[in-house]
Amino acid sequence: MIKFERTSVMNIENAIRGARNPMNSWSRSDSFYDDGGQYILGPNDLDLAKRLRKAGSDHRKFLRQIFVSVDITAPLYWWKEYDTYKVATVANSTSTMHKVTSKPFDIDDFSHDHLSPDAEKFMRGVVDELERIRVKYLKTKDKSDWYDIIQLLPSSYNQMRTCTFNYETLINIYYARNTHKLEEWHIFCDWIKTLPYAEEIIICEN
Repeated sequence: MIKFERTSVMNIENAIRGARNPMNSWSRSDSFYDDGGQYILGPNDLDLAKRLRKAGSDHRKFLRQIFVSVDITAPLYWWKEYDTYKVATVANSTSTMHKVTSKPFDIDDFSHDHLSPDAEKFMRGVVDELERIRVKYLKTKDKSDWYDIIQLLPSSYNQMRTCTFNYETLINIYYARNTHKLEEWHIFCDWIKTLPYAEEIIICEN
């Protein structure tokens, strides 16, 4: 399971203006804001963006100035792979250490969408045991109970993080992960495709 909420894409206008700095070609810029406040790339600016994208990372520095912020909820086993990406990414997570006992455990706190019926039955037993220990910990504040929760917590436990990227980083992620075994990465790559001008300047398959 993976979920994306509150996606924001920022700084396209400034990034495109900067892309014209090397040739002092600002007069050819034809982008504009529509009635909804969305920044629309005109034909000239979109053509320049596509050409720079295809020219390689040395020429498409403007993509590092287009920023994306999003809240992602995903299981810990996916976050372990995501943490491979350290360059040009930032993430603030909800705290397992501080808040794991703050609410009752429920099966939907965990990714269980691919479990077989027998495995899901076992998983529900694990969740029930975690909840039993949580209730005990709240009464006793015994740190050994807290450690039982932390060390028994399955890697399918879902955590939310507020993440930031730039378009250049998303190019690297997309082409590294779009054929990955985990379905979460396929959904992540599908989310990338929904971003403004993603097909033209991130995916760029043609």
